[in-house]
Amino acid sequence: MSEIFTLSALWRYPVKSLRGQRCERLAIGPRGPVHDREWMLVDESGHFLTQRQQPRMAQIAVALEDDALVFDAPGRPSLRVARAGTGERLPVQVWNDRLEAQGMDPAADAWLSDFLGQPCRLVHFPDDTRRPVDPHYAQADDQVGFADGFPLLLISQAALDALNQRLDEPVDMRRFRPNLVVSGCAPHAEDDWRRIRIGGLTFRVVKPCSRCPIPGLDPETGEKRGRVLETLMQYRRGEDNKIYFGQNLLHDGCGELAVGMPVEVLE
Repeated sequence: MSEIFTLSALWRYPVKSLRGQRCERLAIGPRGPVHDREWMLVDESGHFLTQRQQPRMAQIAVALEDDALVFDAPGRPSLRVARAGTGERLPVQVWNDRLEAQGMDPAADAWLSDFLGQPCRLVHFPDDTRRPVDPHYAQADDQVGFADGFPLLLISQAALDALNQRLDEPVDMRRFRPNLVVSGCAPHAEDDWRRIRIGGLTFRVVKPCSRCPIPGLDPETGEKRGRVLETLMQYRRGEDNKIYFGQNLLHDGCGELAVGMPVEVLE
């Protein structure tokens, strides 16, 4: 008999490495959550920017409206720009993947460059562009947007609770930027899952998520706070000396997820 748990939270991150949005419902499309990492910032060479290089990105909130992105940051007036790209194509790079993206309203470039203190551009993932997932883990038709490598990240609430029991100052799930949070299972039970079903969708659990320095940053300020990574290193370090927390997923088909849905472990 399969085990059943609960989908307790859903998140999407419209602009890579800016603040996320907690959702009650989340549409899943060919590249994963619809509008997740559909936009990103690049430097003058077209290389992607994240909080790894620019911790101040944590302070930028982005709201997704029907036809616009709305940016807010401390000490700056809100900026509203059209969601659609300008049509200008430019080469960009996400890790080892090179692809074409669409430029956006120059007003967004100026606003973001001024706040971050370095020249950057906001780019959009075009509808006609396809970025395949690493074939070591994926099937031929699996694809992803501007996310690091996989369309979905799942973490159990119990995994965070177990970490917080070891910390002097508890942290919240925003540190780890998941799409799906599952409650009711044991800490890190997701490490042993291979295939799950949520609603009408099935997901393949394909690779543990190795963590970069971002979980060590306060999600409100972007400043290093607490001993999150040092603590995880004590009990979540792999043989390759990397920290693993959460699991990357690939999805079979498209549909919609909602908070409260049962999560059934099939394998």
